[in-house]
Amino acid sequence: MKNNYANIASEYAKKETAKVVLIPVPYNGTDSWQKGSDKGPEAILKASESIELYDIETDSEVYKQGIFLADAISENKTPETMSAAVYENVKTYLNTKKFVTIVGGEHSVSIGTIKAFNEHFDNLTVLQIDAHAGIRKEYKGSKINHSCSMYHASQVTNLVQVGVRSMGHIEKTVIDYDKVFFAHDLATDDYWMENAIEAMTDNVYISFDLDGFDPSIMPSVGNPEPGGLFWYETLDFLRKVFEEKNVVGFDLVELCPNEHDKTSDALAAKLYYKMLSYKFELEKDDSLGIDEDDFSAKKNKIGKFSDDEE
Repeated sequence: MKNNYANIASEYAKKETAKVVLIPVPYNGTDSWQKGSDKGPEAILKASESIELYDIETDSEVYKQGIFLADAISENKTPETMSAAVYENVKTYLNTKKFVTIVGGEHSVSIGTIKAFNEHFDNLTVLQIDAHAGIRKEYKGSKINHSCSMYHASQVTNLVQVGVRSMGHIEKTVIDYDKVFFAHDLATDDYWMENAIEAMTDNVYISFDLDGFDPSIMPSVGNPEPGGLFWYETLDFLRKVFEEKNVVGFDLVELCPNEHDKTSDALAAKLYYKMLSYKFELEKDDSLGIDEDDFSAKKNKIGKFSDDEE
């Protein structure tokens, strides 16, 4: 029998009442360098058992919103069948009006996820935080590949890319330079956060590849790249996004755990909980007598195009 997320009390882990769903996808079928990201979900869940569930910054205990740990998606015969299974599972939970989150596994798990979110939410922005562009149309004969994780999103959603510092020459034909914020530019642009947010629509899905972080703080990833983001600048950016946009869900992928060093596992677990805290920090416990409807998601004020555009 599986444990509840972070060993929270069962009253906060019920499928029927929890506001949040966590779907593990332990898949590692197309990673081209270090293997082991299929162990990432288990490592994050294990590390979550040791984090403090009170968040100082937001003065909240977000687990009390309810976090249901779904069964892991174990389909792994082919990348295509895995992606189809992820799509169907995510779509099912979205139809129950839960806040759906996914923990991978390699980044290809995001392809089916984004397809489901894009069908469910109008005028969707995908915010990709990642060292790699990931917008090849296909790689090694397959369109479901970690190197193609954002190609579909680039074609059917408003894709905003942050932290990119590695890409293939072929990806220059696809990338939208107005909506990519390269890592080397972040160091000198004091307004990159505001500019990235301005490029987003109201509804935002976040796809967070952990190699977006600098390997000095996140070494345990499948394909580390120097020159990445650091902890507090990342939190600052994420909080701004959650405050100014309607974040509809997110995934966290590409942890490749090291059995001798659990630092990266702990960071990933903390990041997952932080993102939930940012999402729900304005929602108050019913016992306080506050109507949660008064704390509706903020609307887009500065997006490049309105939500009624095609």
